Amino acid sequence: MRLAAVDRRAAEAGLMPGHALADARALVPDLELREIDHDWLAASFADFADWHSNASPIVAVVEDIHRYGDLGLDIFGVAHLFGGEQAMLEMLTGRLSRLGYAVKGAIAPSLGAAWALAHFAPGTIVPNGGEATALAELPVAGLRLDEGRLAQLEQLGLKQIGQLYHRDRKALAARFGAILVTRLDQALGRVTEKLTPRLPAFEASAERRFAEPIGYIDDVIMAMTDLAVELGHTLGSEGLGAQAFHLLLYRVDHKLMRLSVNAARATREPGHIAELFRHRAERLEGEYDPGFGIDMIRLTASSLAPLDSRQLGAFAMADGAEDLDRLFDRMTSRLGPQAVLRPRLVNSHVPEQAVLLEPAVAGRPADPLAELPHGLDRPVRLLPNPEPVEVIAEVPHGPPMRMVWRRIAYRVMKAAGPERIEAEWWESGRNLELLLPPRLEAPSSEPAKPGRGSAEAPHISALAPFRPEASVRDYFVVEDDGGRRFWVFRIGLYVEGVAPCWFLHGIFA
Repeated sequence: MRLAAVDRRAAEAGLMPGHALADARALVPDLELREIDHDWLAASFADFADWHSNASPIVAVVEDIHRYGDLGLDIFGVAHLFGGEQAMLEMLTGRLSRLGYAVKGAIAPSLGAAWALAHFAPGTIVPNGGEATALAELPVAGLRLDEGRLAQLEQLGLKQIGQLYHRDRKALAARFGAILVTRLDQALGRVTEKLTPRLPAFEASAERRFAEPIGYIDDVIMAMTDLAVELGHTLGSEGLGAQAFHLLLYRVDHKLMRLSVNAARATREPGHIAELFRHRAERLEGEYDPGFGIDMIRLTASSLAPLDSRQLGAFAMADGAEDLDRLFDRMTSRLGPQAVLRPRLVNSHVPEQAVLLEPAVAGRPADPLAELPHGLDRPVRLLPNPEPVEVIAEVPHGPPMRMVWRRIAYRVMKAAGPERIEAEWWESGRNLELLLPPRLEAPSSEPAKPGRGSAEAPHISALAPFRPEASVRDYFVVEDDGGRRFWVFRIGLYVEGVAPCWFLHGIFA
């Protein structure tokens, strides 16, 4: 066991990170220890990183060496808001120092150069094209290499980054691995290295800073309504609309709360945007925690799309589609995105695989190859999984005359069919899928997961996939003596005394 970190008094006693625990106790017998919790520190630092989005829209945790401790900000086009790069660096490091944190920072055109300078030449600001000169005298540890490679470079006398500039690149890659050449090129700006922002990247925003922190949710809603008007004007001037909106609440205790909503179609109407957040806030009011107050609110928009101005006069034509989308938006804001679903056709002729349920406000373009069978009846209600029924048929390969479903007997009076459907041999057995969007987050200080919201992973029903023994299905539409119509199918044929299996798959109105 080794020391991961020491405080000032321990350092004055001669202890340092990496010291063996036994040696440390020998030096300081009354040493007080705390077990380090890496997961908690990583989560806390990620939460702290989100708070820095009030200085730059692109903030990321640089995890090349440690899961926490290194914070990267893309300040391109932002520094002038703080009076220049020097003033911005002093402001960012100064406010952290006043909070009691030990902080070092640097500014450079590349992420690799900024990381190296922040660790070994803090306070440096490198102009474009000056990376090689600024890094030449820094130790090779500034290239974010592992301890094994650093030890090998040390043995060969390669202690400074500048000593690698004129070395044979192929020899370096062969001896130390391609990562050494890659890190060197990234630091010198020859290879682009982009930050992966933790928060959703936005394309338009409006913000409000407060002289005194606010705490009541009604005050937040009022400020958000004003920001919606400002954001709507910004989008309108560019002829754009947005489908995703994010409300960021910056607390004075250096934590960030985020609330996101989606719209069924692109919009920039301030009243509609404010209404979505108002419904969402009402649903999550019990989880709202402003801490010691909120000193800044930012409303951002993403998923932008062109949106033309429309006429609102006497000759305006309304087809009702917009009202329906607004209804979807309100229901989703109140009930959640997983509560309001609508079917989408899939390019498959197998009934339980031909429809996919997706959130009403996150609809995707329809598959041009997916369409309903022409001239064929389909039930209003399709069961997620076909259910077995007991059937008595008058003719071996004919429709049923009597069936028992869920221990209730039905006498069949009319029948139509069969309609033969072959199984798709290239598809494995699967059930009805619910395609759910990334979960809209409640106001919380929990860190957002990297990459969250980019993937649409389907939620599979808890029912077991339907895997029939045979591949051919013969479907019949049957009607009982009470006027109820069912969609049943048969798998297999009567062969050598073996009866086929019957299933009920749907119910007509």
